[in-house]
Amino acid sequence: MHTTKTDRAETRSISIAAPPAAVLALVADPQRLPEWAPAFARGVQPDGDHWLIDTREGQARITVRVSPEHGTVDLLGATDPTRGAFSRVVHNHDGSEYLFTLFFPDGTTETAIAQQMATVEDELEAVRALCEAEAGRTS
Repeated sequence: MHTTKTDRAETRSISIAAPPAAVLALVADPQRLPEWAPAFARGVQPDGDHWLIDTREGQARITVRVSPEHGTVDLLGATDPTRGAFSRVVHNHDGSEYLFTLFFPDGTTETAIAQQMATVEDELEAVRALCEAEAGRTS
C-alpha cells in the first residue's frame, strides 16, 4: 500500500480593512519584508531573479512567487521551491483576509511550532497595521 507523507501545516489569517490589491502589493514587495517580518528579514537586496535576506542566522536566498490573478505570494527557498511560506489575499466584504501557511517537518517540537506561529501572528498584525494606515492615507 502506497502512503503519502505530509508535513504538519499551520495556517493563520487576519482580516484587514484595506482592499486586496493593497494587501497584495505590500506582501508581494520583498523590500518591505523588514517592515512587517523583522524577525525574519533584517534587510533585503536583489540577487538576479532571487532575493538575499539578512536574517539572524545569516543570509538566506529566496524566490518570491507572486500571482496577482490568484492573490498569492509565496516566499520560497531559492534552492528548494517546495519549502517556504505560502500566503493568499482574498476579498472579505469591503476589505481583505490574509492567510499565511507554514509547513513543519517531522521532529519539529511543539514549542518550536508555537514560537514560530506566534511570530507569524505578530507579522500578520504588522501587515494589517501597515495596510490600514496606508489605506487611510489614500481614502
